Amino acid sequence: MISILPLALLFSHSGPYEAVSRSSLNGARLACAEINADADFGLRIEPIEFDPAGRPEAYPELARAALARGITNICGCYTSSSRKEVLPEVERQDALLWFPVHYEGFENSPNVIYSGSGPNQHMTPLIDYLTAEIGNSVCCIGSNYVWGWESNRIMCDSIRARGGKVLSETYLDVGVTDVAQAVETILRLRPDFVFNALIGESSYAFIRALRQVCVARGIDQPRLLPVASCNLSEPELVLIGPEAADGHLSASVYFAAIPGAKNRAFVEAYRAAYPDGPCVSVEAEGAYNAVHLIARAARAAGASDAAAIRKVLGEVSFDAPQGRIALDPLTQHAWLTPRIGRSRADASFEILFESPTPVAPDPYLTRAGNRELPATSSFELGPVR
Repeated sequence: MISILPLALLFSHSGPYEAVSRSSLNGARLACAEINADADFGLRIEPIEFDPAGRPEAYPELARAALARGITNICGCYTSSSRKEVLPEVERQDALLWFPVHYEGFENSPNVIYSGSGPNQHMTPLIDYLTAEIGNSVCCIGSNYVWGWESNRIMCDSIRARGGKVLSETYLDVGVTDVAQAVETILRLRPDFVFNALIGESSYAFIRALRQVCVARGIDQPRLLPVASCNLSEPELVLIGPEAADGHLSASVYFAAIPGAKNRAFVEAYRAAYPDGPCVSVEAEGAYNAVHLIARAARAAGASDAAAIRKVLGEVSFDAPQGRIALDPLTQHAWLTPRIGRSRADASFEILFESPTPVAPDPYLTRAGNRELPATSSFELGPVR
């Protein structure tokens, strides 16, 4: 029976997406502290931190370093490019990467547990909302890597399938903040909405620039050119600033504004542990959930190796701040509850939509969302409390 679980935390402490990555790290740290403080849990986590500093080439190097120390479970990465850099390393050693954030889908590996949301849990609800409430013409902008490419592809394919129009697609390298031409293109084309798949500093610069130009030209940007995304969270609203942070739509499985005792306790514990921020976000909650799932899987398996943990995935669930979640052994993705929020100037979100029940993972968008959980699962679907 395993009593101590070494766990590599592979999150960047700096770099172009520092705020969300450090938010993830803090969430993982908080979960480790909670588990280790519970004398009845039956397992202690030994977290070992590795800092890639936002450099793509550092992720596989540090993954190899963790695996060389005999660590079989890695929790981390924020970008899909970093995940894809780490993937060959964990596959080679038959270890596990627990990827705790939203991603574009269309991937499956026996050595990755995708505990963050997939495309049917953020893209599909967002597209449904936008086409029903706002319109069906779009300008897409994204970071020049797999998250931006695939997110925009799904958006474009879906909009065209519904008879809408894709007016433009623009890509910027990660960290690029020269967005003037992209803003002018959008203002010239005047879509019903803008889909933003930029990450980090590029996204903040774009949102600020679009608002600034619209204000100068007397355009009510939130009403006439709303910006929607699947990767805008509270720490990023802080960095955007109150002059431009309000009125944006975000599809996510978690917002800090979710009501209920479980989430209030999580938010209070996080703020007490990390008063200097970054503030609570879906990235923090996702990593927090991932560590709790890792600990429960290792405890159920009585071991920490990938083969043993894969056998018990259908038995693993957690009463998370967002609501009850569970792992699906068929896809190694999670059942999660989709939501859509509208940002406020105070760096919070107003929740506009919430799914009444958790949604089954469907990483390849095969519309498998109505199937039932395997009978071995301890998770029972029901109304979100």
